[in-house]
Amino acid sequence: MQKQRTEYRERLTPSLWILASAGVVGPMAALVLAPLDSTLALIAGAVVGALLIAALIGLSPVVEIRDGQLRAGRARIGVEWLGEPVALTGEDARQARGPGLDRNSWLVIRGGIDGLVVIPLEDQDDPVVSWVVSTRTPDRLAAAIRRSRAYAQSRQMSPSESS
Repeated sequence: MQKQRTEYRERLTPSLWILASAGVVGPMAALVLAPLDSTLALIAGAVVGALLIAALIGLSPVVEIRDGQLRAGRARIGVEWLGEPVALTGEDARQARGPGLDRNSWLVIRGGIDGLVVIPLEDQDDPVVSWVVSTRTPDRLAAAIRRSRAYAQSRQMSPSESS
């Protein structure tokens, strides 16, 4: 069995501010149960807070390039269909996320994550024109896409050159 090659992986977790806000739910749950039993209230509050934070982290989408595929959330596409990625930050990323956003793009956008990579698709039959993906490291993601595309292209050329 061949080992899977992961070139890039990032979990788009919520910001620390969101996680801290979610942690406040635990004490609120404890307050609801406090009239019944204070020990039960403390345990339930801790469990509710921990479960909510774990759910927020565990259910966060993952952006990954592995085995010649870009995976963003639940979607995946072969790198051979991807065009030249564009890494954006700051005002350029805000523009691409807002007024410059094409309605036919596939989106994996997370609030609180400034960086963005826009990847055009080269499949003329696909109604999706590009993928717009949030990332904390847009330069690294764009570079990983370029490397993976180059590797896929070199593998496609090799068999035909030998025949």
